[in-house]
Amino acid sequence: MKPVLFFIMLAFGMLQNVCGQSFELSGVVRDGNNEGVPFASVFLLDIEDSTLVKGTSADEKGLFLIKDIAPDLYFLRASYVGRSSKVLALDISGDIKIGAVIISQGPQQLNEVTVVANKPQVERKVDRLVFNVERTVLSQGSSWDILKQTPGVIAMQDELQIRNRAATVYINDRKVQLSNEEIRSLLENYQGANIKSVEVINNPPAKYDAEGGAVLNIITSRNISLGYKGNINANITQGIFPKFNFGTSHFYKTKKLNINASYAFAPKKEFKDLRSTINFIDDTGVFSRWNTNYDQTGRSRNHSGNVVLDYEFDDRNELNLTSNIQFSPYRRESNFQDTEILGRTGVRDSTFTTASFFDQTKNNISGDLTFKHHFKESGKLSLNGHYTYFDLTRAQNAQSDYFRPDGAFIRDFSFFTDATQDIEIITTQLDYTDLLGTVGLETGVKGSFINAVSRLDYFTLNDNIQTLVPQLSDNYIYDENVYAGYFSLNGDWEKWSIKAGLRGEYTQSSGTSINLATINDLEYFELFPTFYLLHTVNEGHSFAFDYSRKLKRPRYEDLNPFRTFINENNFVEGNPNLLPAFSNNFNLNYTLKQEFFFDLYYRDNGNYISTLSFQDNENRILRDITQNVLESTSYGLDFNYGKSISNNWYLYSYISIFHEDETFLALESNNVQVTNNVDGVYLDLTNYLTLSKDGSFKGELGFTYLSGFLQGSYKQAETTNLTIGFRKSFWDRRALFSISANDILGKANGRVTSRYLNQDNSYLIVPETQYVRFGFTYNFGNFRLADNKREIDKTERNRLNPE
Repeated sequence: MKPVLFFIMLAFGMLQNVCGQSFELSGVVRDGNNEGVPFASVFLLDIEDSTLVKGTSADEKGLFLIKDIAPDLYFLRASYVGRSSKVLALDISGDIKIGAVIISQGPQQLNEVTVVANKPQVERKVDRLVFNVERTVLSQGSSWDILKQTPGVIAMQDELQIRNRAATVYINDRKVQLSNEEIRSLLENYQGANIKSVEVINNPPAKYDAEGGAVLNIITSRNISLGYKGNINANITQGIFPKFNFGTSHFYKTKKLNINASYAFAPKKEFKDLRSTINFIDDTGVFSRWNTNYDQTGRSRNHSGNVVLDYEFDDRNELNLTSNIQFSPYRRESNFQDTEILGRTGVRDSTFTTASFFDQTKNNISGDLTFKHHFKESGKLSLNGHYTYFDLTRAQNAQSDYFRPDGAFIRDFSFFTDATQDIEIITTQLDYTDLLGTVGLETGVKGSFINAVSRLDYFTLNDNIQTLVPQLSDNYIYDENVYAGYFSLNGDWEKWSIKAGLRGEYTQSSGTSINLATINDLEYFELFPTFYLLHTVNEGHSFAFDYSRKLKRPRYEDLNPFRTFINENNFVEGNPNLLPAFSNNFNLNYTLKQEFFFDLYYRDNGNYISTLSFQDNENRILRDITQNVLESTSYGLDFNYGKSISNNWYLYSYISIFHEDETFLALESNNVQVTNNVDGVYLDLTNYLTLSKDGSFKGELGFTYLSGFLQGSYKQAETTNLTIGFRKSFWDRRALFSISANDILGKANGRVTSRYLNQDNSYLIVPETQYVRFGFTYNFGNFRLADNKREIDKTERNRLNPE
């Protein structure tokens, strides 16, 4: 405790003499008839690029007041229902009363007085990188486009990764609790024009849950103006089959109440092709080779809805409600597998086919209620409660037919599985923030309570008679309680910034398998320190260092000791003996002129939880199982640079040189220790083009290259992706039409291979990455309002079944 007290006293003593002045700006908004304009919006803008600094709404008489303005040069502008005032330049060096700001009677579009920056700005803060994209060329794309081009981000099909680990996506500090595929769909339909910036937090501070890796936090534009806006949108994606997405959203704001409601419906038909090879090995070499062609056709109908309500009782008290529903009443997969079995000499021994069908329903309902209180002098208190209910039912029916080399029928084998999963999550959290002099303080406590019940019944089918197989059936019950507390301190002085925190989590968990007659109880308390240091040498040079300790808990479905079968010889198996994994993360950064960013990182992943594949050569079985590896490390060097080639052309580049390794026990090779490692490079070059003078026509040309990647016991071969897209706004920018093409070269998917000791298998999955997408959005009402769209922030929900 003494070192902590010493640090607090030292930081307070160094920072207590540093304080900044702030001033007030007041006036009245009037129209051309000298009448006050009630509830007009007043904006204070940055003089360099006209981005929003502060804003407020006038009262019923048109009077306004903006507080806490740092001394500087600014633009001032007022607007109301599509009309705006002339831009007024102000030098804020004291309190100012400017009198009247006049909004003309004639219509004047807000975008006509907007100064568009030619390039995104990247800002290094003590614990994160801030990618400012508001009113840039990037903002004309979707949120997904922006995240893909955010410094340090690698897009792997439906997943966004930072330093070769999955990133967690937040919107306004609220976690997007959806599967990777659903997150992509959401962000592709969320307009980039609503985004102010993206925060890249490689090592999240103590206020974030210890579980999880890097965070991508989308900060949306502030909701200042009053009124109503809405939109309808649709897109069609043509791959092998057409896919549709239809949606609408509505937002209404008064002085005290904000309401946002949205709904989307997505009927889809998707195709995926998988080709695999398994070489079964004995003491003399390969004695049997299985070549498989696996076609998967899926049909689904998904409904999603979201309601956000904010109510301000007064200047110091507010209530926020967020509710989400994901309803998938229909998902059916039709799979057909054709396998050729070759003998030792390469001559066909036999063949077999497997036809399987999946029927699935899934519901995810959640609610989040938060009360915030701002104390009169300083400080803010936030109390949050959260509830999630998730249920899944899935049935599988499969039949395999075996044939001799000449096509004569040998035998068949049929089975049926019936599975259900119910998960309930309850959390409560209390947070407090304040200033101790000039030192920032964050502290809080949290409790989370999870109950998961899973059941799987396995039946063999013979003459349409189902026979239960008890040893392949099970009921699994998992309970988890986590109690956490944290605090952090931060401060700035002259050329230094520092932030340090500590989080403690006490975990109790119990997993009970009825079939295995086992109970796995865990109880542990762990500390998770974080530390950040930033030194700005001058305007052109800065250095930063950060460290954090993090935790990865097993996903609920990975703990289930169930088997999901592709056929009787190929299945995925759960592991109730999984343990949490702890990592230590280090990062050193150098920034040159706020344009060149160099990041050197090292991560000790510890006993990382990884999905590994093993082939049983004697019984000719291939299974995937999730287990703790013995050790895992990651390190690399990242480089980011963006440059405006001209006023209409912005080039973004990102290069990552990395090393990944995992050491695990080879379960089918006498438990020998095996290390799988990859040294790779990732390259991203994207061109953003403005193709019209008024900025309504945009283009994008992108190229990515990945030399190789580590996937558990597999190594992925190189991939290349070339994309092109155009978007055009019209009807006074109320409508937007876009068209884009992905994987033009057809090389976005690489074969993955596991080859060591007596293991030799590989596969190539080709989903519909080659597609053309058409999108249309129409905005109505006061569509330039920034809304209060928000997603629910709960780490526990992130471990739900992603299927």
